[in-house]
Amino acid sequence: MVSSLSLILCCFIFISLSISNAVVPPADTFRYVNQGDFGEFDSEYAPNYRPLPPFTYPFQLCFYNTTPGVYTLSLRMGTRRDQAVMPWVWDANRGNPVGENATFSLASDGNLVLADGDGRIAWQTNTANKGVVGFAILSDGNIVLRDSKGGFVWQSFDSPTDTLLFGQSLRVGGPTKLVSRASATNNVNGAYSFVIEPKRLGLYYKNMLYWASTFPEVNDRNVNIVNATLEIQRTEYEENYFNALKCRLSNSEAQPNLDFDILRYNSTLSYLRLGIDGNLRLYSYRQNVRFSSWSLMFTLFTRRVSERGEIVEDECQQPDRCGKFGLCEDSQCVGCPSPEGVFAWSKTCNVKTPSCKAGGSRYYQLKGVDHFTSKYSPGSGPMKQKDCESKCTKDCKCMGYFYRTDLSRCWIAYELKTLTRVGNSTHLAYIKTPIQ
Repeated sequence: MVSSLSLILCCFIFISLSISNAVVPPADTFRYVNQGDFGEFDSEYAPNYRPLPPFTYPFQLCFYNTTPGVYTLSLRMGTRRDQAVMPWVWDANRGNPVGENATFSLASDGNLVLADGDGRIAWQTNTANKGVVGFAILSDGNIVLRDSKGGFVWQSFDSPTDTLLFGQSLRVGGPTKLVSRASATNNVNGAYSFVIEPKRLGLYYKNMLYWASTFPEVNDRNVNIVNATLEIQRTEYEENYFNALKCRLSNSEAQPNLDFDILRYNSTLSYLRLGIDGNLRLYSYRQNVRFSSWSLMFTLFTRRVSERGEIVEDECQQPDRCGKFGLCEDSQCVGCPSPEGVFAWSKTCNVKTPSCKAGGSRYYQLKGVDHFTSKYSPGSGPMKQKDCESKCTKDCKCMGYFYRTDLSRCWIAYELKTLTRVGNSTHLAYIKTPIQ
């Protein structure tokens, strides 16, 4: 027994020493400084950028900024000859920018580090002395640190921002979500997230669900989704080189798909993007094509009917479609509600902040109207309407409540934003407003 324990201990020490002694060869270490001339070609968000030497067609690492002096280290997709706007598909340091003379380096200890000019570490892989011997950008856009056996000690596919590349997965128990960018000029986390959960995929505005997938195959309580992977599958049109672009959901018993569209070319250079507006879009890249390299294959919330005649989500389901407050119908902003009635919508439409004083607020009613959370969340209940109102009245942060008389269910709203006109009188909205 003692000899067995000694043998195990010796093996553990040997393995630990082997890993700690593995170093990146001097020829494979690097240190790039954020300085010099800017690139000349068009990139997403119209930034200034400095391309770095690490490049694997069609991916390249760059420093870029949309605000002077505020830089993100990012991976760009596309090439100069395309003469098309090149998107940014991964960020190292979103929300924690660096400045001029920042450095991006891989030391002999295997740690990949982004540091500001004064030495402040803005981002790192925390892989020092973990057996890293090399760095690479793979042909699918995955940035990796490898060990001596070719395994990945670290990979960028495990830390997505707002984009999912072909072959990349969201996983329960791993990287579970994409998070939108706040704006074209402000590269920090926005309000929207695309999340994989054990029973569904969901889109959230802050912590409020506004879209969810429904798959009969995974509704069984004993079946959970394990991962969601962007991939291309062959179709019955194989002889014509048609392929289906899908998000494949894997679990132990079923593999349902989200079908995005039919590809008329077999491009694995595709990406799924959670946009600034909370919409989910899929783009595919055609190699060796100039001017129109990028094709928009799929938009979740759209005002058009799909080419295959399938039902699509209306743009009214997007929380920000009509700004801070507005009625939406058939993807169009059609009205600005008020206690005096519904007026023409404009970008200035807003709701008055209700009073927190007892008896300081009242409600006005809108018939046939839903909140963006009503369609995909069950609400509370069954309960009486007066109890739903009481719940909102007692909550100072409540801006209004939504009630369905046919189901006796209640939804409390802490932000109103886009309201959807549904044409069903059992769907009622009650907007809280201060008593003047």
